Amino acid sequence: MATDGEQKKGKVTAGLLIIGNEILSGRTVDANLPYLATFLGGIGIRLVEARVIPDIEREIVDAVNAMRVKVDYLFTTGGIGPTHDDITAGCIARAFGQKLIRHPEAERRLRAFYPPEKVTEARLKMAETPEGAVLIDNPVSVAPGFIVENVHVLAGVPKIMQAMLDILKPRLVGGALVHSRTLVVFKGEGDMAAVLGAIQGRYPAIDIGSYPFFRMDKPGTSIVFRGDDVPAIDAAFAELEAYCRASGVECREEVLLA
Repeated sequence: MATDGEQKKGKVTAGLLIIGNEILSGRTVDANLPYLATFLGGIGIRLVEARVIPDIEREIVDAVNAMRVKVDYLFTTGGIGPTHDDITAGCIARAFGQKLIRHPEAERRLRAFYPPEKVTEARLKMAETPEGAVLIDNPVSVAPGFIVENVHVLAGVPKIMQAMLDILKPRLVGGALVHSRTLVVFKGEGDMAAVLGAIQGRYPAIDIGSYPFFRMDKPGTSIVFRGDDVPAIDAAFAELEAYCRASGVECREEVLLA
């Protein structure tokens, strides 16, 4: 079994559970999913599923239990603040059949951070975790996240969530890094479907995605070759590029700047 900081062989997966009525209502635009996907991809963990669910206990419990058995890491964002609708901690406890407690160390941190007159029951609610949970440090606003088995409970505020991820990074064990190349083809997606299907069939170890666009009223398709098998990515890319050149279809590689 790999320890912290070591790399696993093969595919390591993650899921994301975004919790909050404000996301579903459209009032708040979620910024955590793209950040988390990019962050995890950089350490060899593939985000394979994401769900957005409301602040409803049964929905949260069911989603946690459904997702945590399918992935190596499950992350949740939102619902660990001081208000009545912040119910994530209790839901995680219920999902694992554990007692919800006021974590002594979390309480100590909150009491040390706030002046005595600001230490309210509402703020102390942010010290609640399932019994036995491991805290995730919060260098921005002190109130911690926590870990239960493979479930990592993070804040919903992007700045805090990102800081918690930085703290977590040494504990997260990734697998083979995912690589990608993109060929921009100035031809409609429908016109490319047959050749893409044929190439995908010859290279089943990688993912080939097509994403149509219009630029100056001109149709085109970005073809993304993605996976951990670099020779296969390069070979599939070369095949499509050669097909385009032979067919007189304008194409070019898209190079993303770091």
